[in-house]
Amino acid sequence: MKSVLFKSLAIFGLISLFFLPDVNFSPVQEFQGQAIYSYKAKMELGRWGARMSEAQKKQMQARLQNRLEKTYVLNFNKTESVFDEEEKLDAISGATDSWGKNFSQGEQYKNVKDVALVQSQEFYGKQFLVKDSLQKIDWKMGKESKQIGQYMCFKATASIPTKELTWYTFSWSDLRRATETVKDSTGVAKEPEVAMTDVEAWYTPQIPVSHGPSEYWGLPGLILEISAGNTVMLCSKIVLNPKDKLDIEAPNKGKEITKNEYQATIQKKMLEMRNNRGRRRS
Repeated sequence: MKSVLFKSLAIFGLISLFFLPDVNFSPVQEFQGQAIYSYKAKMELGRWGARMSEAQKKQMQARLQNRLEKTYVLNFNKTESVFDEEEKLDAISGATDSWGKNFSQGEQYKNVKDVALVQSQEFYGKQFLVKDSLQKIDWKMGKESKQIGQYMCFKATASIPTKELTWYTFSWSDLRRATETVKDSTGVAKEPEVAMTDVEAWYTPQIPVSHGPSEYWGLPGLILEISAGNTVMLCSKIVLNPKDKLDIEAPNKGKEITKNEYQATIQKKMLEMRNNRGRRRS
């Protein structure tokens, strides 16, 4: 009986040598992944659109193509991610879109464990390092599902303050809302309503990380598709544990500032430019 037991143990040991990982000599590789997203936004011309011909609209569409259609890369591990745009040449001039760059999203680092955001922003030649907390998102989990590539995805929705999704951009309407005094029926000043954006996300539990593109995070799986306002981001490619190790580190150059401070800096600069332009005309 003992000889049979010893023979069984010996056979199991030989099998282990050939089929079990060598934990003593091969370090465990850190889990990493890369997701490629295509971004598309609808062109909104507002009041000016009604005065433009179809030819003018097509010309404007071509001119703004680099702002309306972009490609982003998300590198991630279990707790950290870096999200950045692939830079393209302007379709008309063959140069980079320097004006649009002032109001586009810079390299973004998120740490979902520490609920921390670090984002590199360049504004008119000055480098800023925005450090803040991640915007908490109250996701409502849905039952709908669909296939995106080879991954089964599930739907989640949320309503997020628009300012939290666009803090690195600028619009005169946002500035007016921030400075105007709103009064109730009795004439007493009240806080202006907070503009909200409805968001629809599709995430896959097959990649169990809480990451997503841009400001989005906090679901029990990688977010592969986001629809928010007039924009859509869709994941077109995923590579898990690539051969070459990915660089997933926070940017570290620039003047440290918060999101609110950065927004105030943009607004101040744009007001200065408008006032200076007005003085030159007078």
